[in-house]
Amino acid sequence: MPSPDVDDKRKAAREVIDILHEIATLLNTRLNRQQLSYCVSLIENGVNPEALANVIKELRTQYPEPPASDVDEKA
Repeated sequence: MPSPDVDDKRKAAREVIDILHEIATLLNTRLNRQQLSYCVSLIENGVNPEALANVIKELRTQYPEPPASDVDEKA
């Protein structure tokens, strides 16, 4: 069973991601919690945040999301 210290760290990390997700939603970034978590991890490991933002923009340009109506029809 994890120690209370590990549980506290997990809870704090979850709270940080929740706050970042709220900010990301307000800024209309279209990033979900999992994607934000990956971004935070990459930045913590030394990736340049501006370069990461540019990569995300480029990927969205190359691989646009399907229109919402297409997704609804398939469900």
